[in-house]
Amino acid sequence: MIDDAASRAELNDSLAALDRAEGAVVGRASSYADGFVVPSHSHGRAQLLHARSGVAMISTSFGRWMVPPDHAMWIPAGIVHSVEMMGEVGMRSVYLEPGAVTDAPPDLVVLGMTDLMRALVAVATDRTAANDSRHNDLAMALLVEEIPRLPIRPLGLPLPSDRRLLARCRAFLAEPAREVTIDGWASALGMSRRSFTRFFQRETGVSLGLWRQQACLFAALPRLADGESVTAVALDLGYDSVPAFTTMFSRMLGTAPRAYFRAAG
Repeated sequence: MIDDAASRAELNDSLAALDRAEGAVVGRASSYADGFVVPSHSHGRAQLLHARSGVAMISTSFGRWMVPPDHAMWIPAGIVHSVEMMGEVGMRSVYLEPGAVTDAPPDLVVLGMTDLMRALVAVATDRTAANDSRHNDLAMALLVEEIPRLPIRPLGLPLPSDRRLLARCRAFLAEPAREVTIDGWASALGMSRRSFTRFFQRETGVSLGLWRQQACLFAALPRLADGESVTAVALDLGYDSVPAFTTMFSRMLGTAPRAYFRAAG
């Protein structure tokens, strides 16, 4: 994991350059090695972070979000976050002035990319495109209009603020194959099943079952993107069968794992 003084200095220089940049839309393209960490930071512009390849993990004090290949992360201005690369990551980011996007998502959210948005982000991050200012201005105006139209993907993993519950959630993330039951977690926290269900929903905004599915996706996506077999990943995560894992994956992302990564490729 890389998060040292040199990377912090490089980040500060990058943020300063972003503050000096002119225009409502600023694009940047970059590549990162496996394990590289962009330290915690925030910026005055909103960010659309597009992972062209590899998987990026965005972390904040109140949750984590997984950005798999061919998805994007909407990060509102002023949100403190870090970015960890899981595999080699090719990234294109578009930074937008506050208020530039009408009906922009108010919170962090993972978005699916469309063919049109991929092309527009490519224009935004292509330094030579600025040579044709009229074409670039038209493309950026369309990009701003298209952001609210992108489909939202359930790839966020909210983390509770309660210390005891947070410890259990982190233990599961470290070993996602372990059994998770409402009764088991309720008993461990000294609560009734009903009280725990309400408590978990209040702390995370989702049910324990949905949280577990999202956590399993977090564990599965980097491995699948790295070429591991669906069978190996499903069994390692504690699923009784590959069809059961495939059903969960399809419910969460709209298609089976193999078809999903063929499309992303």
